[in-house]
Amino acid sequence: MRLIILGGGFAGLRLARLLSNRPGWDITLIDRFNYHQFQPLFYQVATAGLDASNISFPLRKALQNSRNVRIRMAEVLRLNLEANQVITAEDTYGYDYLVLATGATTNYFGNAELERYAFPMKSTVEALRIRHQLIQNFESALHTSDPEVLQRLMQVVVVGGGPTGVELSGAIAEMKTWVLPRDYPELDFSRMRIFLLEAGSKTLGAMSAASSRKSEAYLQQLGVEVWTGAALENYDGKTVQLKDGRRIPAALVIWAAGIRGNVPVGVDPQLIARGNRIRVDDFNRLPGREDVFVLGDLAYLESEAFPNGLPQVAPVAVQQATLLARNLQLLQAGKPMRPFRYRDKGSMATVGRHLAVVDVPRPKLHFGGFFAWLVWMFLHLMLILGVKNRFFVFVNWLYNYFTYDQHLRLIFREFYRAPVVEGTNEILSTTDADHRNRQVAGSKLPCN
Repeated sequence: MRLIILGGGFAGLRLARLLSNRPGWDITLIDRFNYHQFQPLFYQVATAGLDASNISFPLRKALQNSRNVRIRMAEVLRLNLEANQVITAEDTYGYDYLVLATGATTNYFGNAELERYAFPMKSTVEALRIRHQLIQNFESALHTSDPEVLQRLMQVVVVGGGPTGVELSGAIAEMKTWVLPRDYPELDFSRMRIFLLEAGSKTLGAMSAASSRKSEAYLQQLGVEVWTGAALENYDGKTVQLKDGRRIPAALVIWAAGIRGNVPVGVDPQLIARGNRIRVDDFNRLPGREDVFVLGDLAYLESEAFPNGLPQVAPVAVQQATLLARNLQLLQAGKPMRPFRYRDKGSMATVGRHLAVVDVPRPKLHFGGFFAWLVWMFLHLMLILGVKNRFFVFVNWLYNYFTYDQHLRLIFREFYRAPVVEGTNEILSTTDADHRNRQVAGSKLPCN
């Protein structure tokens, strides 16, 4: 059987590894990157805690002992479901079974200015761009005497109070306390303000009320200004405008408030649900198709426990891929498939050193603080691919823990001369070249 998997994320790579060297399967894994990305630790790359290579793992390395899995680095242009074909920029591939695991990207909800000026964090490259801009802003602050420009450069706004926003704002707050004053003794970091904006009534809205309250208290303890009920209306590269009229001058806005599925061209638009996700049946199949499956963030499956669809988290993707590997073998043997039932094992988020929250559904319990922080670190360390990557992440965590320092505060990019902004002769915000790069990258279909 010819099986094509689109996307080398948690679902796609898990499925390929489970079917690796299984007789009767000829598998092609297609992704526009040649590596798997460990998304839960993007925020540590963005805040100089980890190197990008620590959380990225080559797909060919992960499957180098496989005799039946081929890797193709390609851009998916469209699907021809009637002809059982995947058309890429490089070639056309036929299949007997197709798995869509192309994940999700940032959702700007149609706001063109926000898309142009705010920084997303849905890939390793985007996390690096945040790191570069964060450091560049302080470099630029050393060259300005204009108090308004200085204020804008020393303020960071994170939009979205989910796990990504909470973890990122907490990590930046720890940089403000332990790292940045030593790097830039000329700057007064009492003037630096970090805002976390959440349109809803609480942070970590998908977790328990106790975790939400505790996470907000932890953030405030670190010096983050948490604004709930704060819906962002616009950002012009200089000032954040809220719908209630409040304004925040900021040279760096990180958008962590929404995601949308990467739906390949060729899927029936009538099957698209909220969040640009594809509706699936209980077997994670595309409705009306026996040979197309959808996994991970792209799949929309409602249940009594999750009336708005399953959460877009790694455990869902991994469990779906695990069951699909079994179901494909059942199909191969002419036996009926088993329906998918998500087993929620809990959720967690870290805020900073010794500060994390954990929810466990069965038995129902919640805990936070130092023990929750250790649990978070252990589980994330075990989920990272590769012994070498685990070792380097662990060493980096030990180094950061004992030195209160992150040693990766480097700006690796070609120097672009931005238009001069009043009060300074240095780069103040994302350059036009950076914007073009991000727009080009976003115009192509990501498959991870």
